[in-house]
Amino acid sequence: MARSTVRPSTQDHSPEGDIARRLLDSAAVLAYDPATEVDWDTPLDRDCHGASPEWSTLYGTAYWREMTEEQRKELTRQEAASVASTGIWFEMILQQMVLRDVYAKDPTSAEVQWALTEIAEECRHSIMFARGAAKLGAPPYRPHRLAVELGRVFKSVAFGEAAYAAILVAEEVLDVMQRDWMRDERVAPFVRTINNIHVVEESRHMKFARDQTRKRLAGAGRVRRRINALVIAIASYVIVTSMVNREVYANAGLDAERALAEAKANEHHKSMMRSSCAGLMEFLASCGLLTKPALVFYKRAHLI
Repeated sequence: MARSTVRPSTQDHSPEGDIARRLLDSAAVLAYDPATEVDWDTPLDRDCHGASPEWSTLYGTAYWREMTEEQRKELTRQEAASVASTGIWFEMILQQMVLRDVYAKDPTSAEVQWALTEIAEECRHSIMFARGAAKLGAPPYRPHRLAVELGRVFKSVAFGEAAYAAILVAEEVLDVMQRDWMRDERVAPFVRTINNIHVVEESRHMKFARDQTRKRLAGAGRVRRRINALVIAIASYVIVTSMVNREVYANAGLDAERALAEAKANEHHKSMMRSSCAGLMEFLASCGLLTKPALVFYKRAHLI
């Protein structure tokens, strides 16, 4: 387990500084180096799943019941790799938004030092996800071109609550999935380790994102709140619908068209997504960010 030597400035006594200082203290005590913590050398055990089967997009469908156990395991490995690849894509967006947010701010403040610590952790996560996806035997899945271009715009213009709430949505959705995967003995041991590392370190990132969302919304007018509520919802829709690439089905040896059709109609998976996001939706509602236009996109993404 890696130990950070970064410490916040003792001169930062703002409320933000208090939270950032606690997060820095946590990172100093509980942080990981995936290069040494994850077992990268042991060959992939193909008797293991890549994710909990219940989280598969086809779980509970007629197609799932027809599949062999080997096909199910291969599908969950491809899906886990796709989720990891999407995570890398969004972590790159996150890093740029956070770095832009603290640009030219006081580098001796605890808040800026925490932001830099979070970026460092996200860099390690991205490398960890990339190595994990490769070990799962998956190709480099990428979001579709429109999502990539929308992400390019979003990372360049999003600020304040729009940036931090979108960060929170992506982190919380992935967090709930990975909490299940890391405890599931059917999942490959190295994947469980990756999930555990991500859950532990992302808990700090989510706390910071929640605090920043509340802080940036303080005193925000009705128009600004409604505009950003819609921006956050659209960003959330793009992120969530990009998690599982449609190519995973063909790469798992399935009939891609049939698999895609059954996945889109899978009520079990939709229910899993909605239940996993209950706490997140409650938080967004408490911030006044669940407007009627925003709800349209959350419902389309099956987050509510």
